[in-house]
Amino acid sequence: MYTDKVIDHFKNPRNMGEIEGADGIGRVGNVKCGDVMYLYIKVAKRTDSKGREEEYIEDVKFKTLGCAAAVAASSMTTELALGKSLDEAYKLSRDGINEALGKLPPQKYHCSILSADGIKKAIEDYWNKKQDKTDN
Repeated sequence: MYTDKVIDHFKNPRNMGEIEGADGIGRVGNVKCGDVMYLYIKVAKRTDSKGREEEYIEDVKFKTLGCAAAVAASSMTTELALGKSLDEAYKLSRDGINEALGKLPPQKYHCSILSADGIKKAIEDYWNKKQDKTDN
């Protein structure tokens, strides 16, 4: 059985869609179940509480082809990542996403793994693109 939170995020997904010109894109999938997730991030800069400049996730969207748990995990991941610094968002864990959803059934836990991997891949894609710009 799914929790009310999982059902809510499936029926009313947050941040669904695509960001045109995204700064980073994470694509992940699971060949066993067929789920595919795309997470898109837009990065901006701000000053943190100690007066240092930091990059943060200004916008985040997802497109998921998969089951209810996959859609819910993607939606929750975007809510958890939005407004976070890149370092904070990169630390989002599969267990944290699963807990925020009120726990997925054991056979659906892989959906929280996929969504955590997806946000990490989007951030890594951004970092790689940024590095490529400074190398040229």
